[in-house]
Amino acid sequence: MLMIRKSQEKFIRLLVLFIAILLPWVLGAIYLNKANMDEALDSLIAVNFKKDTLPRVDHSKYRTLNKEFKTPQEVTEACLSCHNMTAQEVMQSSHWKWSREYINEKGDTIQLGKKNIINNFCMGVTSNEARCTSCHIGYGWKDENFDFADSRNIDCIVCHDQTGTYKKFPTDAGYPASEAKIFDGQTYQVPDYTLIAQNIGSPTNQNCGACHFVGGGGNNVKHGDIANELNHVSHEVDVHMGIDGGDMDCVDCHKTERHNISGNLYSIASIDTNRVSCESCHSEAPHKNKILEQHSAKIACQTCHIPSFAKVSATKMFWDWSTAGQFNEDGSMRVEKDSMGNITYHSKKGSFQWETDVVPSYQWFNGEAQHYVLGDEIDTSQSVKLNTLLGEYKDKNSKIIPVKVHEAKQIYDDVNNTMVLPHLFGKDSSAYWKNFDWQKAATMGMKEAELEYSGSYDFIHTVMYWPVNHMVAPKEESLQCIDCHSRDSRLADLTDFYLPGRDRSISLDFMGFAMIILSTLGVVIHGFLRIIKKK
Repeated sequence: MLMIRKSQEKFIRLLVLFIAILLPWVLGAIYLNKANMDEALDSLIAVNFKKDTLPRVDHSKYRTLNKEFKTPQEVTEACLSCHNMTAQEVMQSSHWKWSREYINEKGDTIQLGKKNIINNFCMGVTSNEARCTSCHIGYGWKDENFDFADSRNIDCIVCHDQTGTYKKFPTDAGYPASEAKIFDGQTYQVPDYTLIAQNIGSPTNQNCGACHFVGGGGNNVKHGDIANELNHVSHEVDVHMGIDGGDMDCVDCHKTERHNISGNLYSIASIDTNRVSCESCHSEAPHKNKILEQHSAKIACQTCHIPSFAKVSATKMFWDWSTAGQFNEDGSMRVEKDSMGNITYHSKKGSFQWETDVVPSYQWFNGEAQHYVLGDEIDTSQSVKLNTLLGEYKDKNSKIIPVKVHEAKQIYDDVNNTMVLPHLFGKDSSAYWKNFDWQKAATMGMKEAELEYSGSYDFIHTVMYWPVNHMVAPKEESLQCIDCHSRDSRLADLTDFYLPGRDRSISLDFMGFAMIILSTLGVVIHGFLRIIKKK
């Protein structure tokens, strides 16, 4: 009986030694997979953020605003009579100019922005101004003759209205309705300018969202992470803007100095300036866990903390212009929708694909980008990248960020191998949405852009990359180690570095397994020899 107990005791000792070899591996994996949770994230506090609670000026008490305003320009004149330096500030901003200076690869300084960059949504501004500029902070930009130096053209109201009643009419070059009108089933009333002028304040989410939430033709179409629901949302959708979360406004992060609003939209911006970052509020080292802090050197906060976007409303992921121009048998507009009410086909614009709760794609990004500029030659053997986010693993300034990849098929000149900016909007016979003739639309659009057009066109696949920065999830929903360190890694497309758990090296695996086997055999043999020696 004593011998049996001694044998059992020796076996237990041997088993303990064996487990001691494997236990660190198991515990390490469990620890790493939970490193994003619990106390590791408890320290994600906004160390540098303080919400502005200063009381605002009551504009209703100003005599100059206590009169009847018949036009929006009269309101602008009243604003500038007190804010006498504001016009100069506004007219230096990219919100006004829709462009910024940029030094291209050749070393030339050019103006880069909506004026000369093409996108793969409604494609471009030139020749389509009266429609596109419904989101410009001005009045009357309907063609190339718009006077950018006339301060009366500044629309102060669109950013500062606190009544929620002010709306620009979608096809009237930035003006609100001059009489009651209906557009796409929505009624637009003449604004009460006197009421609005007396109720002015800092921009709210609704002010910013009037343009940014609906860019590209509808709610959440372009960005995927910026949508009307952010006006009133729970923290499950966005911890910052959720009314039961941070309850923050756009301007809490997008700080403004002399009407220059911080933040870059890399569909048109190209340089690493004027950016907004998570670190502005959360510091460079917000976690207690050292392993997570090591990851933050090459991984942006958004990568782990925005596991998906388009959480409420769908976002457009693909737009095929080549299918536009198909009508019902009676000649009426053909419009098709999916079960969620998203338009999947429209005679004017072609076919669309939508998605909700989208898992982002991932890119290296160092804060700079390149863009296709109208007139540049394209390589027709591959997809045309209308914007390229720059960065790579070896670049010390690069981090992995989440992006929305929007794809499209759009018109190009198949002789000159250049992208075409078509004339879409207008009442003239060359506007595509008037007569649905691509040839006429291409000819007029390129003429207005002062670019050569061969007279021959086709359609080509294009892509755009939109960094995802909003819809930050609660910490419990942030990515876990296994999401990246596995065969089904979210980072499968980033192949310029070795990622444990995702990548495999035959020789390294052989060496690792050999060490484990030899270590295990050593323990077993050692234990066995000790048992024999004891006997």
